[in-house]
Amino acid sequence: MKISLIERKLKDGSINLAIEYYKGSEITSEGKRKHIREYENLKLYLYGEPKNANEKKENKETLLLAKKLLAIREAEYYQGKFDLKNTTKGKRRFLDYFHEKTEEKSGSLKNYGNWTATMVHLKRCIPSNTVFDDIDEKFVKRIRTYFDKEARTKSDLPLSLNSKYSYFNKFKACLRSAFDEGYLAINYASKAKSFEQAESQREYLTHEELQSLVNTECKYEVLKRAFIFSCLSSLRWSDINKMVWAEVREEYQDNELVFKIHFEQQKTGGIEYLYISKQARDLLGERKGNLDRVFIGLKYSAVYNNEIVRWCNRAGISKHITFHSARHTNAVLLLENGVDIYTLSKRMGHSEIRTTAIYAKIIDQKNKEASNLIPELSF
Repeated sequence: MKISLIERKLKDGSINLAIEYYKGSEITSEGKRKHIREYENLKLYLYGEPKNANEKKENKETLLLAKKLLAIREAEYYQGKFDLKNTTKGKRRFLDYFHEKTEEKSGSLKNYGNWTATMVHLKRCIPSNTVFDDIDEKFVKRIRTYFDKEARTKSDLPLSLNSKYSYFNKFKACLRSAFDEGYLAINYASKAKSFEQAESQREYLTHEELQSLVNTECKYEVLKRAFIFSCLSSLRWSDINKMVWAEVREEYQDNELVFKIHFEQQKTGGIEYLYISKQARDLLGERKGNLDRVFIGLKYSAVYNNEIVRWCNRAGISKHITFHSARHTNAVLLLENGVDIYTLSKRMGHSEIRTTAIYAKIIDQKNKEASNLIPELSF
């Protein structure tokens, strides 16, 4: 690629300075040669016909600045081409950079929480004066060993496999970003082996257990409606808790009244729409103002979490059920009743089909268990 400074004469007689990136040429389908160029407007201007010494001096200074910017762009290009590290950036402290990347994740509460938790651990194992020039493969291996052997939870227990997986991946993500931005000449993240991710236990309710909950009194009526609605719709707690009536839609399609929820996923930020059944819609109650919350009084608290456990106990359910178990319940019930995994993945809002496939394993296990339910015959 050729990088050069060019001048463009404007209608008012002034000259605009820009950097041209010439990326070669190609032959079009018509057999003509097409030159590939990109431009960066420096927003610097020269007098086309300087009238006095001051204008000539200003032109000289502006042109000198433009040439310095050109030199910077050329240096950045060769830095990337030959894996050269920016020596000034190499003096930046790693933990300061990681903190900056952490703050960039503040828009997503769950992701931000994982980054801040990782930051806590990195402060324990990385000296505060560590700069990017200090980072090499031994450094990365030492951080992995810390997460694997030394890191402890607040309860002074070793990290779970999933915590190791999550925290070390945040560390690797920071290394990748540092490489992309010129702080590192080598992408050490590509050389570091991640931890295996353990399959988490997904507790769910059978249809019979869900019916038992419907028939059992719950101390908080709004909690009961919200939990059962999640079982019927798959919506997360965060999306149910913030739901307003403007997100609840009713419309006719092919002369049939259908119900949908249009919402922005709290976890991913993606805009989604979700069809729900009439029974699920009835749980929402009477429509109110567009900006009114649907589940008024619903809140996250230890009192509500404990009531879910007591409610299950009163219904004769001994499983460890949390509000998120309602989402797992929806997935299992849909698979049991013939929904294909791709449709389920879309309804659940999963970005990867492998996340949804875990529910298929649950169904497969149930089929395996069912094969042994018939008592043995005597021959």
